[in-house]
Amino acid sequence: MTTTHPRQGRPRHTPPSKPGTSAREQILDAAGALFVERGIAATSTRMIAERVGIRQASLYYHFATKDDILAELLATSVRPSLEMVKRIQALAPERTSAAAALYAMAVMDVRTLSSTPYNIGTLYLLPEVQAEQFDTFRQERGRLLQSYGTLGTLAAPEDVARGLPAQRIGELLIQLVEVVIQIRRSRAPEETDTDTIASSCLRLCGLAEQAVTAAREEARILLNHLTDTAPHD
Repeated sequence: MTTTHPRQGRPRHTPPSKPGTSAREQILDAAGALFVERGIAATSTRMIAERVGIRQASLYYHFATKDDILAELLATSVRPSLEMVKRIQALAPERTSAAAALYAMAVMDVRTLSSTPYNIGTLYLLPEVQAEQFDTFRQERGRLLQSYGTLGTLAAPEDVARGLPAQRIGELLIQLVEVVIQIRRSRAPEETDTDTIASSCLRLCGLAEQAVTAAREEARILLNHLTDTAPHD
């Protein structure tokens, strides 16, 4: 009598890129690498699946299209900062100054952009990201820009605030923060870069060095508080 054994599932083509992470996280990791290495148009879902070591059909269980994968990757570069803005705004105004809130926001944004897989921020200006299906990402980045404009206007001396509309201040501040994307092209950002960028945001708003120093110290207390009270999964 011949003994039959149940057929095993199709093995992975290659080992998981990061053992211990979920399949969804591995797909995002592989896609991030390929999008940056090859470009969006030249990357297919088959390539992503092969990089992870799964069947293409298994990838579709997690993401319906390549655009869905890209949208999720783009979201990881914006949403943490938006969540931080909400938490800062939830604090009573008397607990923190606008300058400290702006510094803290810039710090968290730089840290987020410094940790996105494969420097996803480099994809921001690609033509594909301007397509309609990425409207949500652009809207979220627009809200982040608006928050920078609001805090920058509140933190700025009156003469600076009068001379620059909030929209313009927001545009300048978000571009200053996103310089870390360019830094990552040549080296890993350091904590001193984070402080330099955040402090430069305050200087751009017209704050004198004494005010920058005071805001930095106040922001460190704020950031510690936000870290200690951060929601846990």
